[in-house]
Amino acid sequence: MSARPFAVISGGGTGGHVFEALAIARSIRALGHEPATIELVGSRRGQEALLLAGEGFPFTLLPGRGIVRRLDASSLKANLGAVAGLVWATVREVVDLARRRPRVVVSVGGYASFPADAAAVVLGVPLVLVTIDAVPGAVHRLLAKRAAANAVAFPESGLPRAVVTGVAVRPEITRVDRSGQGATRARRELGLPEDRSVVGVVGGSLGARRVNTATLGLAERWRGRRDRTLYHVTGRRDAAQVRRDASARGLAAPGDGLFYRIVEFEDHMARLYGAVDVMVCRAGASTVAELTVAGVPSVLVPLPGAPGDHQSANARALVDVGAAILVPDPDCDADLLASVLDGLLGDPGRLHAMGEAARALGRPDAADRIGRLVVASAR
Repeated sequence: MSARPFAVISGGGTGGHVFEALAIARSIRALGHEPATIELVGSRRGQEALLLAGEGFPFTLLPGRGIVRRLDASSLKANLGAVAGLVWATVREVVDLARRRPRVVVSVGGYASFPADAAAVVLGVPLVLVTIDAVPGAVHRLLAKRAAANAVAFPESGLPRAVVTGVAVRPEITRVDRSGQGATRARRELGLPEDRSVVGVVGGSLGARRVNTATLGLAERWRGRRDRTLYHVTGRRDAAQVRRDASARGLAAPGDGLFYRIVEFEDHMARLYGAVDVMVCRAGASTVAELTVAGVPSVLVPLPGAPGDHQSANARALVDVGAAILVPDPDCDADLLASVLDGLLGDPGRLHAMGEAARALGRPDAADRIGRLVVASAR
């Protein structure tokens, strides 16, 4: 880049981190800053290369990987490599930021955020940490006291100088229409029957094997249901295996019972949120934020082993107000999903109340709040 960057937005490794970074970049652009002066920095190993292409913002992908939280020999070896990669990436970022001197660095978290965040602290560049989970990650806990501002999604974050902004979501999520007409339109656009109950299942950008396995079993149990649609977003990692398993069970071919669709990755989540009666998904911060902004009832299956068990904490924020049902990952099987979903789909009044409770938690203006905080922190 020849021009001095206004903002460097760091972080990634998961789809949720990338979507958050993009939403913040768009907000800064809307506040009058040229896209060429807003750079995103992420990981070569994550979803960034695929999700950032064509978005109009320059981006840099650094080497490195996250720390494996196990103590066996192979994990220790992997962690040595991870630390070496992070050190090299950090040195590279210190040199790069010293040369170009951005006015502010914004961190959305994840292991990919550390090199640029550390470089900002070393060079005295204002750092804004955007913590999207109920439990802050290790990088943000380490650097919070050195940050110019801490934008948080939950008041209980425990970070100093915290400003509750919510989680930035994509603009199209704020426009989801879940009225009767909106649901009909969304189902038509997705090519789904308009007169059936719709359950959406999304395990994440890569996938969630236990959720995918349970969903295949659920499709078998609902095989003869002519009043149900099951829209199964497998994630890229698991797509081929799920399709093979579905074919082996005779679920792949259209029949006169359940309408079952398998999708590797959903590019139009706003449509899906508008079409479904209920979602089954992980409880990553971006997913939880989108559910609340769109007002979608949900069954949440937190990722086990997530740092600080942050997905369980994210899920409890919805469960506590009656917007979601929590299913622990070890308990997530076809029988339990069928029982929970049959109960919900048989009680439209409860689904409506859950959707309204979710919407009450939503912060559709979070991207603008964060963008203004970033601009105010720059120098």
